[in-house]
Amino acid sequence: MADTPQTTPDAQVEDRSGQDRPDHPAAFDDGAIRQARNSAAFWAATGKSRGHEVIRRRGFLAVLGDQRAGTRFLLQEPDLDAHELAELTELAARSAGPVDAEDPFSSTDLSHLGMPRSWQMPIMVRPPSPVPAPSMEVIRAQGTQELQAAEQIVIDGFELTRFTPYRPGELFPTTLIEQPGVDVFLSVLDGEMVGAGVSVVHEGFGSHYWVGTPSAHRSRGAGRAVMLGSLAPIANLPVTLTASRLGRPLYESLGYTAVTSSTWWSSQ
Repeated sequence: MADTPQTTPDAQVEDRSGQDRPDHPAAFDDGAIRQARNSAAFWAATGKSRGHEVIRRRGFLAVLGDQRAGTRFLLQEPDLDAHELAELTELAARSAGPVDAEDPFSSTDLSHLGMPRSWQMPIMVRPPSPVPAPSMEVIRAQGTQELQAAEQIVIDGFELTRFTPYRPGELFPTTLIEQPGVDVFLSVLDGEMVGAGVSVVHEGFGSHYWVGTPSAHRSRGAGRAVMLGSLAPIANLPVTLTASRLGRPLYESLGYTAVTSSTWWSSQ
C-alpha cells in the first residue's frame, strides 16, 4: 500500500476497469493481477531480506514472519481451490504474530480466519507518461543510515506500533535494496529526511509501497515529492498502487486512476 496508515478502512471502490471505454489504456484491464504480482514480488523480497520463510503457491504467496512482523498473505488468483484455502488457513493458525492478508481480486472470503478487521481500498493505475520534477530533493537510499531514516519515517507515518520499540534494520534490512527491482527513496527538506517510500519493478510494471511522512512533517509536500522522485526512473512503465482514502487525491493528481478494489484483512 502506498500512503497513510493501513488501519483506515475504505468503502468499496467503483470499478473503472474500462468497460464501454474503447480508448482506455490496456494496463487498466489487468490492474488487479499486476498489483497482485508486484505485491508478491515486494513481500517476497522483504521476507527474504528479513530471513523469513516465503511460501509460493498458485493462488497465494505467504511470508511467515516473527512475533512482530507476523504472517502476510498475498492472494495471486481469484479462485483459490480447497487445498490452497486449507493450507492458508493452517498457516494463519500457526502464525507467530499478527496476520495480514491482501486480496486484489476481492473474491475470497477469509472471515473464517477470525480476523476482526477487513476493508477495501482502490487499486490505481498510472499509464506511462512524463513526470514533473519534485519540489524538494529526493534521494535513493544507498546505505544503512538512509534505510534507517526511511524505516523510522514509515513506522511513524503508518503508526506501526508492532515495530515499536524501534529496532534498526528490522523493517527495512540493508539487504532489501539488494533485491531485484527494489528501491527506497527519501525526500529531503532543509537537510532533513521528511518522506519515504519503496518502489518495485516486476515483470514490466512498477508499484509503490510505504509512501509516507512522519506526523511532524505532513502537509509540506514531502509525500508528493517522494512519489515524483520515485516515479521518475520508471516513467516509461505502467505503475500500480493500492491507495488509502486519504492518499487517493494525491495519486489522482499524479495521473493514477482507480480501476478496481482490493480487500484487506487483519488480525490487529
